[in-house]
Amino acid sequence: MTLSYRGEPFHGWQIQPGDVSVQSVIEDALGKILSSATPIVGAGRTDAGVNARMMVAHFDSERDLEGDNVFLRSLNALVGKDIAVSSVTKVHNGAHARFDADSRTYRYYVTLRKSPFLYPLSWRASGGLDFDKMNLAAENLLSTEDFASFAKLHSDVKTTICRVVKARWERWNDEGMYFEITADRFLRNMVRAVVGTLVDVGRGKISVESFSEIISSKNRSAAGTSMPPQALFLWQVTYPYFDSENSKYLNI
Repeated sequence: MTLSYRGEPFHGWQIQPGDVSVQSVIEDALGKILSSATPIVGAGRTDAGVNARMMVAHFDSERDLEGDNVFLRSLNALVGKDIAVSSVTKVHNGAHARFDADSRTYRYYVTLRKSPFLYPLSWRASGGLDFDKMNLAAENLLSTEDFASFAKLHSDVKTTICRVVKARWERWNDEGMYFEITADRFLRNMVRAVVGTLVDVGRGKISVESFSEIISSKNRSAAGTSMPPQALFLWQVTYPYFDSENSKYLNI
């Protein structure tokens, strides 16, 4: 299942007791359509308020749902206006949405001026930011293995090792920039903490050298404040059995 969603109405992706999550809404809808409890497993766990341009989830069904437009329309009708399921594709029996992923890409959107149209899904930078220095600092992420400085404290992760292959600020139009980062895995709150620390570089609060020292410290308290969630998007998830040229999953 490939889908997108706006994060603001949900308490994150993962099911939380007493809260509405993206996962719980989709599982409820699948249960009604398929007349049986249907758990789903997502490619990751976005935090509360974080959006997804592309999320992938797998589930088991005895019905062949690929190409079933009635099923897809019914599912989209039940999940509501803030979730859009774009496709359901049959993959090999051992496919796993989380463990099979080659990479995940996130984007964080920043606007440089006030806009009544962009603010719900972007963060407005008050004052100027030096994006050249921010990109110089971001280059340190490509040679970093341990991201403990940007990991949420007291989480249950067994390792803070990640492999980042891209980390760069890009202009998306005359009104703003986005930070794009691609890695094999991400820690909880990692991207928002990285962006917050890079913003400190852009504001001149810390130097490029200090950014490198923060990474080496492996101390979350040394890094910057986590950025607001509404401007963060899970942008893409890739798999070895995904045909990127034709945007479809291979039945292998």
